[in-house]
Amino acid sequence: MAQQEHDDGKVRLDKWLWAARFFKTRQLAHEALELGRVLVNGERVKASRVVKEGDQLFLRINQLEYKVEVLQLATQRRPAKEAVLMYREDEASVAARAERVLLLKAEHASFPHGEGRPTKKARREITRFKSSY
Repeated sequence: MAQQEHDDGKVRLDKWLWAARFFKTRQLAHEALELGRVLVNGERVKASRVVKEGDQLFLRINQLEYKVEVLQLATQRRPAKEAVLMYREDEASVAARAERVLLLKAEHASFPHGEGRPTKKARREITRFKSSY
């Protein structure tokens, strides 16, 4: 993958997070940084922070946590196969996230869901019940 960098080699953190496909838009990346959901080397930082190769990032996205190390800098959003080459994720992070996904799926499966919209007959019964008071 050819590195797409500014001429001075500096890349804003929000732009890198967007280019690495952690967020769909730069605005979402910016908001996550403002809310403290992204830490760089254990510190809360602003969206305009310049990211460097070797930085350790901790991201919390939709109840899932990522611990990654920046390997490459890029300002252009590339295909997912190329974006994965921009960072290396910690093995423990991958295992913990997989376990969390299974837990969330189990919670969703055990959650009682309604039967959907009432039928015409059920609506008439509801109307009769409400009008009896």
